[in-house]
Amino acid sequence: MRVTAFLDIPGQDNLPPLTLLEKYAFSDNIFNRQIIARGLLDIFRDFSNNEDDFLTVMEIVVRLSEDAEPTVRSELMEQIPPIAIFLQENRSNFPLMFSEYLIPIVVRYLTDPNNQVRKSSQEVLLILLEQDLIFQHDIENKVCPILLALSAPDSDDEYRAEAVNVCAANFGDICHAVGQEATEKFLIPKFFELCSDNVWGMRKACAECFMAVSYSTSPELRRTKLSPLFIRLISDPCRWVRQAAFQSLGPFISTFANPSRAGLYIREDGTLSIRPLAQGLDSTFTSGSSSAASGGSTSSACSTKPVQPQPDLPVEGTSAETSNLSHANSFSNGLMENAMEDSVLAGAELTRLSPEASAFSKLPVINDLPIHSHAGLSSWACPRSPEDVFNNFLYWRTPLPDISKDLELLLSEAGPQEEGWSGPETVHNSCVARNEIQKVLDSLQEHMMNDPDVQAQVQVLSAALRAAQLDSVNEPERKPTEGLNGVSLSDPSPASDNQMALSASSSQNELSVARILQSTEPGEPSEGTRDRSEPGQRHEPTPLEKNKSKFQDIIPQPLLDQYVSMTDPARAQTVDTDIAKHCAYSLPGVALTLGRQNWHCLKDTYETLASDVQWKVRRTLAFSIHELAVILGDQLTAADLVPIFNGFLKDLDEVRIGVLKHLYDFLKLLHEDKRREYLYQLQEFIVTDNSRNWRFRYELAEQLILILELYNPNDVHDYLMHIALKLCADKVSEVRWISFKLVVAILQKFYSNRENVLGLNFIQELVVRFRHCSKWVGRQAFAFICQGVVSEGCVPVEQFVEHLLPSLLSLASDPVPNVRVLLAKALRQTLLEKAYFRNAGNPHLEVVEETVLALQSDRDQDVSFFATLEPQRRNLMDITVLEKQH
Repeated sequence: MRVTAFLDIPGQDNLPPLTLLEKYAFSDNIFNRQIIARGLLDIFRDFSNNEDDFLTVMEIVVRLSEDAEPTVRSELMEQIPPIAIFLQENRSNFPLMFSEYLIPIVVRYLTDPNNQVRKSSQEVLLILLEQDLIFQHDIENKVCPILLALSAPDSDDEYRAEAVNVCAANFGDICHAVGQEATEKFLIPKFFELCSDNVWGMRKACAECFMAVSYSTSPELRRTKLSPLFIRLISDPCRWVRQAAFQSLGPFISTFANPSRAGLYIREDGTLSIRPLAQGLDSTFTSGSSSAASGGSTSSACSTKPVQPQPDLPVEGTSAETSNLSHANSFSNGLMENAMEDSVLAGAELTRLSPEASAFSKLPVINDLPIHSHAGLSSWACPRSPEDVFNNFLYWRTPLPDISKDLELLLSEAGPQEEGWSGPETVHNSCVARNEIQKVLDSLQEHMMNDPDVQAQVQVLSAALRAAQLDSVNEPERKPTEGLNGVSLSDPSPASDNQMALSASSSQNELSVARILQSTEPGEPSEGTRDRSEPGQRHEPTPLEKNKSKFQDIIPQPLLDQYVSMTDPARAQTVDTDIAKHCAYSLPGVALTLGRQNWHCLKDTYETLASDVQWKVRRTLAFSIHELAVILGDQLTAADLVPIFNGFLKDLDEVRIGVLKHLYDFLKLLHEDKRREYLYQLQEFIVTDNSRNWRFRYELAEQLILILELYNPNDVHDYLMHIALKLCADKVSEVRWISFKLVVAILQKFYSNRENVLGLNFIQELVVRFRHCSKWVGRQAFAFICQGVVSEGCVPVEQFVEHLLPSLLSLASDPVPNVRVLLAKALRQTLLEKAYFRNAGNPHLEVVEETVLALQSDRDQDVSFFATLEPQRRNLMDITVLEKQH
């Protein structure tokens, strides 16, 4: 036996191996017992061929675990992980040995009287949990009970502190191992106790593993129980606990992600992919706003914003879905007979609906819809084209506040002397002239068939025009002494209600018309438009309106409020100086969780981070902006990310490298016209703050190889080709070698798109620049480029033999051996392997073979070696070092 050679046993007896093992394991010499404990893995291997002997060894180990000497017990415990791995590899022979014999030892040592033994058992338990070496049944029935018992408040303080440390630090792994049901039934109550432990280190450990625990719970428990608990940790009196909590806030929010609501999911390869929202309009109708308030998924394919719960607001019970349903019923019952009635109804609902519902209240009447919309309810409710899914026109309007009560109070306080006051001129007459509305309508008619934005604008303008005409007809009948709009505000009659609804509708239409006219008429606005739009612009939004844009229903609102507060400078003073960096690091995950429909909740936070004074914060955003672009989609990317991306391009090199490493990933998400704007800016990457930062230019060459597919051959020729030639002349060889591959890729781009003229011009440029270069590195580069061209087959054979082959073969007489070495490799390993040159009737074969023979007899040993080397043998020989030398 390998172990017995180290034992100090006088008078070796000729006893059987197992008897000797038992004798040594229980020797009076402590050193012998330590050696046995230290060599347990070898002992198990020696006796693994016989199951009975193996079982006897296991029983000896159990007895040895009860040794009175702490050092022996500690040595034994340190051997448990490798023994567990050995038993895992031989599970078919010993399926239950580890569970029945060794796990009880580990659990028992957690309460060992010796401190060193307890610490060894804790470390071993962590290793076993991290490497999934313990069965789930054992975790539930053997490990968890002892940890929960030791961490109980009435447990011994010394044991409790150590057990709690193990339990808190690995609570997430334990929850994952036991599963959701056992976690919620047994572990979550204990987790709540740990989060309230008097020792701040325990609370800090709980904050650090919060995300892992959240993954093992149901969405309902995550929202109703864990979220308030996490808010407590964020508000902990200990700064270190708050710091750990804020670092885990973003990861914890990401556990609320629901692909069916966000419309995005992560593939097995780790890439983001768009998943269309599968819920139809019918499911939206049946779900209503109640399921939205409870966290259910109610967003449909035609809803660009989920219903947003707004605490303490009276509009919480009204949602875009209920607005859809009411209008659908109105359409089906034929209640909307004219545009004026539609306008009155919209105005009456104006002060009670959310912005989303207000947008839906402007839906056109059924007779005004395009022909294809009459197919059914789903035809007009859900847009046909992807561009219609998000319509800016539906969301930039802010509903006018309900000031009827304030006006009534104001008039009542004014007294009788105000009775003769005649109100202002009619709203529509003071907004815009009817002929201006008609002129804009005429200009929009030809574009309304295929553009839903234009259709919506036409509907608003048409309703405003008809209302203005009706208002002008009724104007002579009004009396100045009738109060505001000719009806007393205190009059409870139905006529008064209708007039107030009409007034609210008119005000809303006025604001919409003014903005539409401003957006469609680039010239100087008319006098009427200017008079009415300027007061609206001077209106300052209330705090309620400002906070309204932060509401969503994906995650609990307090979590989002705490997350966006991480950019507050006060947090850096009271929590962590790097808190902004942690916020930036987790922002893509939070954005993925909320979905692009709730990007408005994070937009301000992202812009604040992008302008942070710490370059590490901006660098973090730069490295992830391409992922965020996938999450937001092309429209939001163009509007909100492109300006920030442009700013990163002009930032420090530490920030620019983040953009550069994923330049291709970002540019491919942009529209072609926006993408072309960056052609000229690409050359700016060649200039760096530190000229010795060659890895920056290396990364640029790698990205350009990918970016070639995004541009047409003419753009490549006019912009990217010149950048490639500059990189080929770089002072650092690593940059030059990757740039030569870029040159080959450009040739492939030209010829694969049948741009032979561009390809031929580039070949001639390469011959002049490299073949006839005065420096040997340029001529060596020409040989490497030709080898790459042949290897990739990117140039037609007839073009190669006519324009490149003669210049390549002329390098055989180059005075520099390093050039001839590359030529020998190009001819022997690449050119002669192509079928075209193996053809005996090839007119170019003879001159190539003559050149190879000349290189085989070259006076330089390396040149002759590569010219003689058989292609099939080059993979068997280690010539890497030799190639690097050249």
